[in-house]
Amino acid sequence: MNRSAVRFSIPFLANLFEIEYSCESRMRLWSLHPQYLDAKGLVACWREALLAKAVLAGKTRGYRQHPQLTRFRAHNQPLAAISAYLKVLYEEACRRGYNFNEGKVGRVGQCKSISVTSGQVQFELNHLKRKLWMRDRRKYHTLKNIQFPSVHPLFHINEGEIEEWERM
Repeated sequence: MNRSAVRFSIPFLANLFEIEYSCESRMRLWSLHPQYLDAKGLVACWREALLAKAVLAGKTRGYRQHPQLTRFRAHNQPLAAISAYLKVLYEEACRRGYNFNEGKVGRVGQCKSISVTSGQVQFELNHLKRKLWMRDRRKYHTLKNIQFPSVHPLFHINEGEIEEWERM
């Protein structure tokens, strides 16, 4: 996207675009609750979480060094954590009437939560709003006034800046 060609009539959107961030083709494992994702975002997150699961299980060589995997690798049960992550995506897909394959989730048991910083959550919320403004205005309007979003149930929020593993 050519940022210089975009004109904004809403000042807050101009502020969102001031953050230099180019992860359009990178893996995104959202810390936000999947209820906020549009259809395209939920399907992409599902696909990317399945890729993350394959990486964590040693079944693929691509994306092994991807920074989004840092927090899952640091978990004492990485595969259980990514399976718990996938389970919530699956449940959200079912709630919407989508047909995701539950068999791909894997074994989900008791799993310790993962910390995410408040700065990371705000960064992701702004990033998602930017994406939705461009591709799904209806969904954007349902989120535009949210300031303190819920996070995926696998995560808990701690005060802090944007996570070190976030590529900006």
